[in-house]
Amino acid sequence: MPDDDQLFGVVTNMLGGGRVRVRCQDGKERMGRIPGRMRFRTWINEGDVVIIEPWDWQDEKGDIEWRYDEQDAAQLRDEGHID
Repeated sequence: MPDDDQLFGVVTNMLGGGRVRVRCQDGKERMGRIPGRMRFRTWINEGDVVIIEPWDWQDEKGDIEWRYDEQDAAQLRDEGHID
């Protein structure tokens, strides 16, 4: 589950260069950066549910912290955490 400064989001577009477009649960579209520790270990695709941590100095951007697999994302939808 996300911390106080993190949000659920759904990847809407792959931008390339380790960047994705994410629709966050607060209604904003943000550009998410896939950090190096996840880049080759965790593959992120359009439609994936992720946790994004918005940057303090630039709210329209953030870092991807976690990607949920399909089963966990379905459980989050069933429990009402995400749309």
